Amino acid sequence: MNVSSKTGFLLMGFSDERKLQVLHAVLFLIIYLLAIMGNLLIVTIITLDHHLHSPMYYFLKHLSLLDLCFISVTVPQSIANSLMNNGFISLGQCMLQVFFFISLASSEVAILTVMSYDRYVAICRPLQYETIMDNLACKRAVIAVWMAGGLSGLIHTAVNFSIPLCGQRIIHQFFCDIPQMLKLACSYEFINEIAVAAFTTSTAFVCLIAIVFSYVQIFLTVMRVPSADGRTKVFSTCLPHLFVVSFFLSAAGFEFLRPPSDSLSAMDLTFSIAYTVIPPALNPVIYSLRNEAMKAALKKLLSKEEFSQRMVCFKAIIKF
Repeated sequence: MNVSSKTGFLLMGFSDERKLQVLHAVLFLIIYLLAIMGNLLIVTIITLDHHLHSPMYYFLKHLSLLDLCFISVTVPQSIANSLMNNGFISLGQCMLQVFFFISLASSEVAILTVMSYDRYVAICRPLQYETIMDNLACKRAVIAVWMAGGLSGLIHTAVNFSIPLCGQRIIHQFFCDIPQMLKLACSYEFINEIAVAAFTTSTAFVCLIAIVFSYVQIFLTVMRVPSADGRTKVFSTCLPHLFVVSFFLSAAGFEFLRPPSDSLSAMDLTFSIAYTVIPPALNPVIYSLRNEAMKAALKKLLSKEEFSQRMVCFKAIIKF
């Protein structure tokens, strides 16, 4: 398909074989539905259970909201392209995809950093926790997370789509990936985007350093705890978060720091999926199945008494 004369791009992320395209669509649809249901469940549980109205779960709720949006930016478009056997994406769709993808990815890194700081204060400075992480501070942190992500997405989109492109507009990826799009730029015309990407990468690296510092302090503090049960409780809370951070940043770092290639290898595709699709689907499993408070809240939510009370309230609201 020749798209050089069209105002759009051709996404070449998956095989041209029809059976593999359908398989990809089915697998992505299953993962997408699981991610949507899992993250919606976390948001619902934390919103309805007043025992979970603490800073840790407040930030977790916003992480789930980010995951809901993040996976919805790329996966539905990719499923539709595979089912229709057409990888064409319009310029407007591509711009929106880049904006929301960068915005939400940046916000995700920021919220993970805030969550690590919250755990650091809770464990290393427990007497000052309520003072430092009060309601106003938590709200300001979340507002800063969303605003920083939006600003990052706006800058990347403005700079990236101001670059003149040469040749066929073919992107070797299943979404509008900036490193792959830079490969289409006319020679030496993408210096501004590289500067912006370098700034964003540096910011992400600073966040990573902050997260590592927080967890080093947490682990040093935990090792001084005499109670084995106390250490187990802290590790069960912190280790899943550290795993999510490591998985997301390492996969994203590999994708953005490697030089773009002329085709998408199996390894490239694996790492792309690893930071765009897997984390939003994996986070609900990590944070709900390994968290006793979340499991208790889920059982309470699904109990007959609680369900009956919710239905009575819901009917009263409708009648009103």
